[in-house]
Amino acid sequence: MNIDWAALGSVFGVSLAVTVALVGLFTLGIIGLSKHEAATSGASSAAGGTATAARTGAYACFALCAAAVAYGIYLIVA
Repeated sequence: MNIDWAALGSVFGVSLAVTVALVGLFTLGIIGLSKHEAATSGASSAAGGTATAARTGAYACFALCAAAVAYGIYLIVA
C-alpha cells in the first residue's frame, strides 16, 4: 500500500480552511442577528437602518453557509 502524503496533506489543509471559514461565516450571521436584536430593542428611530443592515448581513451569511453546504453535498453525490 502506497500513501500519497502530499495529496493527503492537501485534502487536510483545504478541509481545515473550509471548515474554519464556514464556522466563521455562521458566527458572523449569529452576531448579525444579535446586533439586529440589540438595535430593535432600543427606542431610537435612527437604529432602524442599523437593524436592517444587520439583519440583511446575517441573512447573507446564512445564505452563503447554505450554499457552501449544498455545494459540498453536490460534490459528494456527483
